[in-house]
Formats: sequence, structure tokens, C-alpha cells
Amino acid sequence: MQVLVVIGTRPEAIKLAPVVKALRRSGDQFSTRVCVTSQHREMLYPILEGFKIVPDYDLEIMSQGQSLNEIAARIFRLIDPVLSDFQPDCLVVQGDTTTAMVASLAAFHTRVEVAHVEAGLRSHDLHLPFPEEMNRRVADIVSSYHFAPTETARQNLLEEGFSDGTIHVTGNTVIDALLESVQMPLTQGIQSLPAVIEPGRKTVLVTAHRRESFGPPLNDICLAIRDIAALYRDEVNIVFPVHFNPRVREAVYPALGDIENVMLVDPLDYFSFVHLMKASHLILTDSGGIQEEAPSLGVPVLVMRDVSERMEAVDAGASLLVGTDRDRIVSEVTYLLDDEQAYRAMASVRNPYGDGKASERIVEVMSSGLTRTSVAAARSAGN
Repeated sequence: MQVLVVIGTRPEAIKLAPVVKALRRSGDQFSTRVCVTSQHREMLYPILEGFKIVPDYDLEIMSQGQSLNEIAARIFRLIDPVLSDFQPDCLVVQGDTTTAMVASLAAFHTRVEVAHVEAGLRSHDLHLPFPEEMNRRVADIVSSYHFAPTETARQNLLEEGFSDGTIHVTGNTVIDALLESVQMPLTQGIQSLPAVIEPGRKTVLVTAHRRESFGPPLNDICLAIRDIAALYRDEVNIVFPVHFNPRVREAVYPALGDIENVMLVDPLDYFSFVHLMKASHLILTDSGGIQEEAPSLGVPVLVMRDVSERMEAVDAGASLLVGTDRDRIVSEVTYLLDDEQAYRAMASVRNPYGDGKASERIVEVMSSGLTRTSVAAARSAGN
């Protein structure tokens, strides 16, 4: 079975690296190649190198100031020769990026089966997050394999009319990557960690990069961080790896660049970031992946979004939706920093997203060839 794994961004690389490695461990059953679109090139390649994955194809789609439509158009145009060259039986995508959406649709156009890792996530609002909610719905529609990370994701798919036979609850592959990475010795980015982790002071980790936060929401987030830094000047270090997107940097650096206990740093390599999460007392984020990872490390998460497609951790009590309101963020952070019992209750929740064996389950399903006969039928019809 010829499998093409398509990766665009750093989160996709993190979540698909364990799948690629599991497929390649089953080399007698799969011929696996990796295609990267390099949607986030400078953040993507360190992940691939860390997991010892060398791409077979690189579309190099990015140029300065591209719109979403321009990104999509370039992927459509450049992935066709890859599909023609390799002629995969199955194309694997992950999540909700423009890469995942376009690659899955391109595969559908050429009658190649699609396997969607992290299928079934829903916020139930097409514009939140934007454009991710639409991207993942499109990928699900054209997929033959729906690898749902949780039972909630499975139920979302069933309610939308997807066949139960195509849905497989596997857990989330991000936990596979996390548990492998946390055991790795730090070889990159280590220099920046001693400067932000001090004995006797609590580390609060912040990340914010989503498009729907651009403008007033991100400004309010920055004001909340200023307030927290002032309230806990002698007790807390706030570490904020700032995304390379100019819209993020133009908001964050003027607002927070002059505060002594706020450390603004460039995005860390993933393996250093995992160790930073592990060393943190509390995380404020709008990232989907961090919501999934942090419970495995025993670190409470405050989610700076109004809605989330990852409600399992919220329902379990490991994370809390706080939105982007300045006062609400400050209030919830203060509560967890001051109330040890409340903090321990969140920190002790078992991770609902997986046990580190999701990739093995995905490969086992694909090995069974449940839908392989439909590949031959589709190609025969196409001829």
C-alpha cells in the first residue's frame, strides 16, 4: 500500500511524525513517502529533523504576504506532480490547516483515498476558529478513514452522517509525540531555558497566535499579562514565545517588551518547548495542541478562546475556557496562583486525549485494508 503523508505546519509535523515512524516500522506492508508544503518552513524543519524524518518532496509554497487563497492555489498546483509521480493508494493529512484541506481535496480529485488524522473536531461555528473549522470539515467529507482522537469527535462525525465503519477512535497522536519527546535529552534551544526558569519562582507560559485573536482580543491578552506580571512581580516569571507572524509581533512587543518579569522569546524548537511546558506552573494559550499535551504533564491550562473544539479537557477539569477578556484572564490566573487546592485539582486530572499509542492504532487499521478494495474500484471507474 503506497502512502503519501502531507505536512504543512509545525503542529502537523509533531502529530504526524509518530504516524510516519509507525508506517515505516511496518515497511513490509507500506511504502511511505512524506511531502511537505512548508507552510511554516522555519518552524517545520526542526521538528522533522528532531524526529529524523527527511521529506521526499518539498513544495516550498510560501512567499511574503500570501493570502489564504494564494496558499491554497499554490498547493493545488504543486501537489499534482507529486501525486502523479508516486501514485499513492492513500494520502494522510492531519487536522485543520490549509495544507490538510487542499491536499485532501486534491487527493479526492485524483481518486486517491484520504486518511484524516484528528478527524471530527468541531467548534460548531464555521468562523471560529477561522479558517480551521471549515478546513477540517472539508477534510472529513472526502476521507475514507476518520481517525478520531476521542469519543466526542466520533459522535460529531456520526451526527453529521458519516458511516460508523469509517470512524476509528485512536487517541491523539500528539500524546505519542509528547511522551517520546519528553524522554529526549535537550540538544537544541537549551540556552534559553535557564534564563526563564528560576528556583523559587513560578513559570507561567503564554502562547497566542490564532487569526481570530488578531486585533483587540490579542491587545486585551497583552494587557492581562501586564496586570499579572505586576501583581506577581516577585513570584512569577512569564515566558511568551512569540509567533513569527508580524500581526502577533506588532501587538506583543510594544505591549510587553519593557516588563522585567515577562520574557519574550522566539519560538523554541519543539523539544525545548516540551521541557518548558513540563517546567511550567500554568499555561495560557489559544493553541489546540497545547490543550491536548499539558494534561499529560500535570500542568493546568487556561484557554484564551471563546469556543473550543477540544472540550474533553475542559469537561474533565484539566483546562478552562477564559476567552480574551482582560479581567477574566487576570481573575482566573490569580485564582490558580493563590489557591493551592484548586490548582492541584486541575493538575491531577488524567489526560482524556490518549495514552501514547494512537499511531499504532492508526497503522493497525490501515493494515487491515478495510477500504482497500474501494481504491481499486475507484481507479477502475476512473479508467
